[in-house]
Amino acid sequence: MKVLFLCTGNSCRSILGEATFNHLAPEGWEGMSAGSKPTGKVHPRSLALLNSQGISTEGYYSKSWNDLPATPDIVLSVCGNAANETCPVYLGSAIRSHWGVEDPAHVEGTEEEITASFMKAYRILRYRIEQFLALPLDELQNDRDRLKAELDRIGNLLP
Repeated sequence: MKVLFLCTGNSCRSILGEATFNHLAPEGWEGMSAGSKPTGKVHPRSLALLNSQGISTEGYYSKSWNDLPATPDIVLSVCGNAANETCPVYLGSAIRSHWGVEDPAHVEGTEEEITASFMKAYRILRYRIEQFLALPLDELQNDRDRLKAELDRIGNLLP
């Protein structure tokens, strides 16, 4: 199963989601990320944060939803801007859910405040991913309605 973490810029939250998901996911599950208007670069603080958590950053880059290597089975929008956008046709029958997270790339303040905003986004995403992966995935793969309901529920959880 392929899980797409979708946002606008594909430089922070969706990259954090993709890398964290791939770090934690069982065999047969793969995270991807993309943006509707990608910045073309991954935010350096996202990479630094992932490295500090022992999560590989190799191979991650900012890309458009038009350039995905595969069609996702599940699409998780992680920003408010993408929550109500019309999904492109190629997403087809993917299960969609919104896991909104504030964008740390737009936080202004001290170094500590900016670093804290990236850590907050990471902790929210990691917690939700852990909750997702704790579900009976083999069972839910065959029950789209129940899987969608669980993803929607998880999208409102905070650590």
